[in-house]
Amino acid sequence: MTNYRVKPASTLALSDCDPDDTGDYEKSDDDKENARTATEKLIGRLSNLQERLYAHGSHSLLIVLQGMDTSGKDGTIKNVMSGVNPQGCKVVTFKTPSTEELAHDFLWRVHQKAPAKGQIGIFNRSHYEDVLITRVHQLISAKKIKQRFDQINEFEELLTENGTVIRKFFLHISKDEQKQRLEERIDDPEKRWKFNIHDLEERKLWSKYTEAFEDMLSATSTDCAPWYVIPANHKWYRNLIVAEHVVAAVESMKLKTPPPPEGIDFDALKIE
Repeated sequence: MTNYRVKPASTLALSDCDPDDTGDYEKSDDDKENARTATEKLIGRLSNLQERLYAHGSHSLLIVLQGMDTSGKDGTIKNVMSGVNPQGCKVVTFKTPSTEELAHDFLWRVHQKAPAKGQIGIFNRSHYEDVLITRVHQLISAKKIKQRFDQINEFEELLTENGTVIRKFFLHISKDEQKQRLEERIDDPEKRWKFNIHDLEERKLWSKYTEAFEDMLSATSTDCAPWYVIPANHKWYRNLIVAEHVVAAVESMKLKTPPPPEGIDFDALKIE
């Protein structure tokens, strides 16, 4: 399994991370198919692991997805989580805070949406928006951003200490790839509903977002809540790597199938 993990307290330059990387796979049709087959096996494995997670009710999994516009957050969820029972999985998106949410600290609304024990929670965008958009648009000071990094680390440590395993994925695409994906949305009538004119304005701030992401990844990748920079130019490879890490995260909980209820002789049991 290719790692792509951001080491805690390291200095990260996204220019050193190739969004076009495909690890040990070539970009041939055969290798793409091999990768898709491997992903399907992982999806099946995750389905079995989720049942154990739910049955035990002692741990939870939180998956955080961040990335530039069009980086594939929705597509990752659709593909990697396709075998998961919806009853045990919840996707949350944090948009512009409401008046009530603004009346509390910035993590107040996030804590309420953290997955309960036995559940898988997915943050499609997350509490990290409060150190990204706010920074790029100069809504808060550099001092406040650093303070929020520390508060996020403490918050994620709290979740971990209460049985939540956290995996955070930055879906890394190139600016050229984003251009192509935006053009596809414009050209394809079936995809135009995804298009937001606001995305073009945000694209002009690419370099500022890159700097913000680099600082965020460096400051908040910890032993208990690591970040992974996932090459995401190729959707089939993105899905494979995220699936590998999600399965590994649940396997790290070392959950076995719970024992049956005591006092029942299942071999002799008959249902009339």
